[in-house]
Amino acid sequence: MNAIVVNNIRKVYGKEIVAVDDVSFSVNKGELFGLIGPDGAGKTSIFRMLTTLLLPDGGAATVDGFDIVKDYKQIRNTVGYMPGKFSLYQDLSIEENLNFFATIFNTTVKANYDLIKDIYVQIEPFKKRRAGKLSGGMKQKLALCCALIHKPTVLFLDEPTTGVDPVSRKEFWEMLKRLREQDITIIVSTPYMDEADMCDRIALMQKGKILSINSPQNIKAAYPDKLFAIKADHMPSLLKALGSYQNTVDSYAFGEYAHVSFKEDDEQSLKNYLDQQGIKNVQLKNADITIEDSFIKLLKQ
Repeated sequence: MNAIVVNNIRKVYGKEIVAVDDVSFSVNKGELFGLIGPDGAGKTSIFRMLTTLLLPDGGAATVDGFDIVKDYKQIRNTVGYMPGKFSLYQDLSIEENLNFFATIFNTTVKANYDLIKDIYVQIEPFKKRRAGKLSGGMKQKLALCCALIHKPTVLFLDEPTTGVDPVSRKEFWEMLKRLREQDITIIVSTPYMDEADMCDRIALMQKGKILSINSPQNIKAAYPDKLFAIKADHMPSLLKALGSYQNTVDSYAFGEYAHVSFKEDDEQSLKNYLDQQGIKNVQLKNADITIEDSFIKLLKQ
């Protein structure tokens, strides 16, 4: 069964800025689904429409069978939402914030403590500390506890790891995996392509449109070319030479390497060409295809 169904939803700001352009997708119950894309891709606008904070300018969507326009009260009672910007009361302590949000939903921390226990025990020693004085990772954990305290059926997490250190990012995704085991449907947005592999399925987005929807494994498997990683003493000159090489299909900087695919797999001809261009100490190896490689390829198609 589907927890979320989106049909040709659209959002326009002003007269010309199309933030979400006829987007359609569905999320299965109990699934960890990711909206992956850079800033401005339309992820937050989709989240705000699905959580009934914005009205769509076209199309329709349901969350747990409830229409996002007609049934907004029911949706607000059954979903949890963690916005991208920390939005809890900074002058209240950890404990006070959690009790406040529990009270709003006519429940108590004690009633649903089992749901947040694994997360809350990490910040409980600081429960008297004001939320505004917490580190980024601790704010993230508190916000997740507050979004979960009423036992939502669907959890929306909008760029939850932006600005958080790598260790806290890893811990956060481990927490999400444990939550999924409790039959909570989770939809998360992120600009970090490496986080896509943590999801069951992902939608790659750019400029309000979905480029591809599938499991991360299937998206990478659909990459049409053999990919190589190459580096040399002077990377700008290497990138320029690869762009001019007649056998190159695609090339771009990727960390300390350039990722490149060729029309024909002829390593010796490539090395001869680069030597003629004055490129020294060339290192070439097969590259593992990543979600970022797939995203770049989809953008250029």
